[in-house]
Parts: sequence; C-alpha cells; structure tokens
Amino acid sequence: MTTNNTIELMAPAGNFESLQAAIDNNADSVYFGVEQLNMRARATVNFTMDDLPEIARRCEAKKIRTYLTLNTIIYDHDLSVVKTLLNKAKEANITAVIASDQAVIAMARGIGMEVHISTQLNVTNIETIKFYSLFADTMVLSRELSLRQVKSITEQIKKEEIKGPSGKLVEIEIFGHGALCMAVSGKCYLSLHSNNSSANRGACKQNCRKKYTVIDQETGFEIELDNEYMMSPKDLCTIDFLDQVIDSGIQVLKIEGRGRAPEYVATVIKTYREAIDSYYEGKFTKEKVAVWMEALNTVYNSGFWSGYYLGQELGEWSDVSGSLATQKKVYVGKGTHYFPKAAVGQFKIEAYDIKVGDKILVTGPSTGAQEMIIEEMQVNNTAAQKATKGDDCTLKLPFRIRMSDKLYKIVEA
Repeated sequence: MTTNNTIELMAPAGNFESLQAAIDNNADSVYFGVEQLNMRARATVNFTMDDLPEIARRCEAKKIRTYLTLNTIIYDHDLSVVKTLLNKAKEANITAVIASDQAVIAMARGIGMEVHISTQLNVTNIETIKFYSLFADTMVLSRELSLRQVKSITEQIKKEEIKGPSGKLVEIEIFGHGALCMAVSGKCYLSLHSNNSSANRGACKQNCRKKYTVIDQETGFEIELDNEYMMSPKDLCTIDFLDQVIDSGIQVLKIEGRGRAPEYVATVIKTYREAIDSYYEGKFTKEKVAVWMEALNTVYNSGFWSGYYLGQELGEWSDVSGSLATQKKVYVGKGTHYFPKAAVGQFKIEAYDIKVGDKILVTGPSTGAQEMIIEEMQVNNTAAQKATKGDDCTLKLPFRIRMSDKLYKIVEA
C-alpha cells in the first residue's frame, strides 16, 4: 500500500544485479519471482527461497516494498511448495504476494500476508474489484483497458468506498512500460501447443516474437503481409502521456522486465522516476519527454507504442526480431580489486579494448548497474589512454566494485 500522495513506481528484479539497480535508481517497490512458480521462470536466473531475507534486508534499508510474484497456474503437486514459499516470504518480511490462483490467495490470507491480484486474472470492471476486495488490497488491471476505463474504476472505488482487508481503499496498479504479450493479459497457449512448454507456468518459448508467413493450403499461395512479425507487439511506453496516466487515479505504475538486463532496469526506473517527480513538481514538459524518450531508446526495446490506454482498437506490431536499442554493451573484462581509500577499481581486460572517453558499464550482484565515462586510467601502474586484452587496468570510480563484477563498454548499436 502506498504511504504518500504520489504514485508508486514498481521495478522488476530478475536477479541481484537488477534488484540493486532498482534500489539505486529510487524505485518505490520491486517485484520478483522465486524458482519455478512465477511467470518468468525461464526468462532469467530467478531467486531462491534462501535469497528472501537478503532481498528484504536490502529493500527495507531503503524503505522499498517487496512483492513476491506467485502468479502461475498451480497444480496439486505444487501446493506444498507454495505453502513453504509463502511461509518463508512471511518470515522474511516480504511485503506482499502477487497472485492469480485462488489457492495461493487463500494460503496467503491464511497466514496474514498482503495479497495483490495479478493481471492474469483479467480484472476489467468494478464488480470484479468488489469481489477481490474481500482478499486483496491492490489489483493489477487488465492491460487491454483504456485510461478512460481505468479512471472510471478508480473513481467508483472512491465513490463506493471499496476497501481491501487492510481497511484502506483498494489500490489500482497498471503496467507503464515494457514488453507486451499479444494474448489477453498474457494468457497464451502457443508455446504449450508447439513445444509442450506452458507460458502460464512461466515457460514461454516466445513464439510470438518469431517471423511468420501465411500460406493458403489449397493453392500454396503465400499471402503477403505488411509485417512478418505479425504477433509481436511493440513495447509499451507511457512516458509521453504520463500526466494522463497519473490523472487516471492509479496508485501503482509497474515496469515490466524481469527477464531484461540490469542496465535496462537502471535506465527505465531512473527515467520514470524523473518523469513522475517532474509531474508532481509541475515541471512535466514536452522538452523533457523528448530527453526521456532518448534515454529509453538506449536500452532493449522492440519499438514503442501507447498500448490500449489512448483508445487504439488494434495493437502496433514490431517489424524486427530483437532490440531496436540505440546502444549495446560489449564485454571487456572483470573486476579484480577495489581500493577504498583511493576510490579506485582494478579490472582484468579479457576481451575488448577500452580508452579514455569511453562510456562503460559495471554490473554485479551488489554493484547493480553503474555507468560512467572514463576520464583517466592506469595500465600496469602507468597512466595510459588505452587498455587492451591482458592488461590490468585501474579506474577512478564513484562507486564500489567487487571481485568478478563485469565490465562492459557501451557502444552505438
């Protein structure tokens, strides 16, 4: 539940690097999966039950809320694992669980854990809100609603004083940025049919992101398509109409991306943080939007569109496989030592040259995703302009590094 009059910015965390990136860039909350029972079970290296106390510790230190996603289809043989996981989450002081299965909802309520209703349940109207208010304090609306429909729901919650188990008005959450699924609120069966790998069990094979042709089976005639990626939507982006999003009365803006890299989390959360703060400061302008869009374009994306929020009848489809990001990272080497008094990090250069003036990225489980421009360096204890494969290189850093942190160079895509 939000505790002030501004909307909550929720960040994805697929691993400790992304978690730290979210924390460092001032997310209000993070959501994450544990092992196999979440919708990104195969998309990234998920956390384990043993990681829950450390996740809670890092976030509590910054007053960031923590949400465990447990929103897959649940079978009988999963129930004991679900029970154990919920108890571990409660014990670790995780804030809430994001759920879609009634068994998970009931178990969480049974141990007094806050429940958020997942988008998988496709909440689209006020009567559904009333029903789930018996169990949950926050609900993620269907991704297919317009902002007008969202606003109608938030207004009716206030008018009818619909409250969750906490006794506070039900809070509404919507997706604000990131990948979209072509299926209604993510309920897709393509992967199950083609690969016996269920998207609704977190094992999507990304069928919709592939290139297709359509052929008449009687004549063999191939139908010409304007876009061969006919099932792959562009990424959602709301930064250019974020004022309208906030005015719709939502309390939580969710950023998609538990399968994406830590620098994606860092850039997107930093950008939306600036945009949200600018709105409340009365400084949200078209000029700033242009700068924010440029920043968002530097990290992984499939092109951008506004989803269904502004009333479009049909989706906008990507015309490429993969990313349209204007920048990419190339691996350079790894961290070997940090000298705290001098604020200097040492790296072993293993793959790619770096030089003074280059933009670099350092990632690690405790470091998160840190970017900077190299202003000076030493190679083998001598001032230098360039470091090449095999060199030991030291850099003045505004952040601490750890052993085996990865060093990348950021280049134009």
